[in-house]
Amino acid sequence: MPYPAIGQRLIILPTIDSTNNYAMGQATAGKAEHGTVYFALEQTAGRGQRGKSWLTTPGENIMISVVIRPQPLKTSQQFLLSAAIALACYDFFKNYAGEETCIKWPNDIYWRDRKAGGILIESRIGSQQSDWLFAIAGMGININQTEFAPGALRPVSLKQITGKTYNINTLAQELCECLENRYQAIHNPAQLLTDYHQALYKLDQSVKLKKGNSVFETTIKGVTPDGRLITRDTLERYFEVGEVEWVI
Repeated sequence: MPYPAIGQRLIILPTIDSTNNYAMGQATAGKAEHGTVYFALEQTAGRGQRGKSWLTTPGENIMISVVIRPQPLKTSQQFLLSAAIALACYDFFKNYAGEETCIKWPNDIYWRDRKAGGILIESRIGSQQSDWLFAIAGMGININQTEFAPGALRPVSLKQITGKTYNINTLAQELCECLENRYQAIHNPAQLLTDYHQALYKLDQSVKLKKGNSVFETTIKGVTPDGRLITRDTLERYFEVGEVEWVI
């Protein structure tokens, strides 16, 4: 029996601590099938990568979490799901913001050198390491917000880019369509990775990265099928997600 399309069941939550926390609880309890989307109008304790918080103005942005049954992917292919989700957000944002939209490794959505959205994917693995039960893909995308908290790292919203105000409910549905399209494409990993590389922020450009206390300059050359960043300077280097930070 085929899975329902992503967004076919979309549940609006007026306020919640974290859509990922809520979706994980529902999926763990068997109350959420594949494709169920939880859309928060206000999120009081949103989470980003590496334990960072994600704070937005209530009712102005897209904050959703999607329950995904990742078959036919194996647990060793988790980056393919990450790439598919990032590409879906990229497709959606680029449709409004244009060609300067890109994906900053591993899965932030950028416009020029400014952050427009972030993704946090959390997985539930079975007793066998190869048994990938489900994943929760959380996305936060700046839509109508124009004022951000002090210290935020150069955020940007669609409204700031285009000067227009958007209906976030309508845009959330459009994002779900993009997610469904990219989810259906995960059976073609080679094309998915090709598309990811074409959208990659600073590809073939020199950047500064930080590992531990060391800051170094290197050139972004791509990403391996398992999600490691490839760079080149005096030698070719490979970095796991979380191993290095961007210095921008």
